[in-house]
Amino acid sequence: MSKEFKRTLITTALPYTNGPVHIGHLAGVYIPADIYARYLRLAGRPVVMIGGSDEHGVPITLKARAEGVTPQDIVDRYHALIKKSFEELGISFDIYSRTTSDIHSETASEFFRHLYDKGEFVEKTSEQLYDPQAKEFLADRYVTGECPHCHNPRAYGDQCEACGTSLNATDLINPKSAISNSPLELRPTHHWYMPLDKWEPALRQWILEGHKEWKSNVYGQCKSWLDMGLQPRAVSRDLSWGIPVPVEGAEGKVLYVWFDAPIGYISNTKELLPDSWEKWWKDPETRIINFIGKDNIVFHCIVFPAMLMAYGDGFQLPDNVPANEFLNLEGDKISTSRNWAVWLHEYLADFPGKQDVLRYVLTANAPETKDNDFTWRDFQARNNNELAAILGNFVNRVVILTHKYYNGVVPAAGELLDIDKTAYAELAGLRDSLTDNIENFHFREALKDAMGIARLGNKYLQDCEPWKVVKTDPERVKTVINVCTQICASIAVAMEPFMPFSSERLARTLGLGKLSWDMIGNADAVPAGTVLGAPELLFEKIDDDTIKAQTDRLERIKKENAVKAYQPEPVKAEINMPDFEKLDIRVGKVISCERVPKADKLLKFSIDDGTGTPRTIVSGIAQHYKPEELTGKQVCFIANLAPAKIRGVVSQGMILSALNADGSLKVISPASDATNGAQVK
Repeated sequence: MSKEFKRTLITTALPYTNGPVHIGHLAGVYIPADIYARYLRLAGRPVVMIGGSDEHGVPITLKARAEGVTPQDIVDRYHALIKKSFEELGISFDIYSRTTSDIHSETASEFFRHLYDKGEFVEKTSEQLYDPQAKEFLADRYVTGECPHCHNPRAYGDQCEACGTSLNATDLINPKSAISNSPLELRPTHHWYMPLDKWEPALRQWILEGHKEWKSNVYGQCKSWLDMGLQPRAVSRDLSWGIPVPVEGAEGKVLYVWFDAPIGYISNTKELLPDSWEKWWKDPETRIINFIGKDNIVFHCIVFPAMLMAYGDGFQLPDNVPANEFLNLEGDKISTSRNWAVWLHEYLADFPGKQDVLRYVLTANAPETKDNDFTWRDFQARNNNELAAILGNFVNRVVILTHKYYNGVVPAAGELLDIDKTAYAELAGLRDSLTDNIENFHFREALKDAMGIARLGNKYLQDCEPWKVVKTDPERVKTVINVCTQICASIAVAMEPFMPFSSERLARTLGLGKLSWDMIGNADAVPAGTVLGAPELLFEKIDDDTIKAQTDRLERIKKENAVKAYQPEPVKAEINMPDFEKLDIRVGKVISCERVPKADKLLKFSIDDGTGTPRTIVSGIAQHYKPEELTGKQVCFIANLAPAKIRGVVSQGMILSALNADGSLKVISPASDATNGAQVK
């Protein structure tokens, strides 16, 4: 940070209220923002953290249509759910409001009107897709058709979810209405555009010259957009749900959600601080930080700053936009439409009291510079091997030893030995590194520093061995326990931004009052004579069954998605009856079945085919069946397939199976018992 500021305004991307919040949102935006806000408060620096729900736009109207309710019903439901979930996770917003509030509607309308009156918009008439049956222009998300790139037949007008390509609705082959399923027409419509090209020189100077310290992923994406050349962008849409465009002749048009939503940062600040909001937005001594995901970089680094530049009147631009990349789930991209996510409200229900475990794991795996992956096995390992075995174990041992030797009263330290001085010196180094990493938004590294304090404590306690020394030098043990208690206090403070619930419990056990950042490394953070609370485990181990329940759930979802997305293979070229009659398909009973050695996919069958001599068939279905599941079962097989040697076994036919949508194979059997050797006609 090159300049000292009097205060910091933190904004977080407004979550979209057509569904709940998932771990990708948390890792990308809300936990990093909360870490930074909590750190600033501990450091005694004025900060306000602004959040709220984004409640306009096409996906909300689509969901409302699908459920037969109003858009307001949808946003009311999810706003309440998201707000409650954030509160339970400890995301410490100073305000969490919404874009359907009266103050937001007034602020966004005034913002548009101010730019309109200044002549900052370009008005254009263009041809857009119109649904003659529904009698309305369609937003891109209301249009479906064939993707021109991968030929997915169910691509949307704004993006193909099969290949990930961004699209315009007019790019689609044979576009249809998602509302009426009818063909569309191109008709002229009038809209207002933000001339981003006008502000390109100012944006280029501000970003490329003025903010080279930004994260490489943010700086690089901005440079790419600027180098391609900015184009005017519509600020209005033909929709019924949204903030009406506040000019004459704009009936049936609303503010485009990308224009409306970022103004929510301003309106929410107004709602929180009606008398002093301008100090947080227009005073050069305020530092504005936008926490977002990478899909919002362009809007927060180019579009919204251009809006603020055009408005004028002293609005400050963000000092930093520390956007994260995406978090995947078990190796696959998180997708709300496919339900491939760990939803926050469900996690809170499934893991009561374990908010900090999720916060810890998501920070440890934060996609700060590249996409990263969340897995349930890693979640379990980090909880058991790090939080429980390192941090929790150290704290618990210190409290237990204090109660065992001194009835829970913290003893006074005597003369410090070199080992004690070294511990404090290392603690000071960890504090400085921790501070520097948080200041520079390197939260993964900062978490390592915070955990480093617990590792330091464990090593110090193990090296000092007070349980042995107490027999020969009881006075020395007093110093060791005192130093360990101070390390525990440092842990309580250092972990507060990352794991506030555990920090609060530890601080209560240590008898600490209000925490402050300068307590880290302080040799008197816990005064001698303080009575510690009873020992309690900060973290408990998570068992395999708990994790299996989560991975089983994801497997069910994966299979359900495969069925939904299933497209049967195209029918092969026609054959004549004589060709078909060449196949001799028969019914046989599995006498025995066993795995083929050193072959993961192969099973060896002995089949009663009615001839009196068992037939051997090798089939690649070992990943779909256990041998005992097929023994005694009747199956259909091709009897006249030329013999083939497979892994040293001569196979005399082919067992017939059906390939399901989820990739599983199901052996074909007669509906009821048939004679072994009977032909399938």
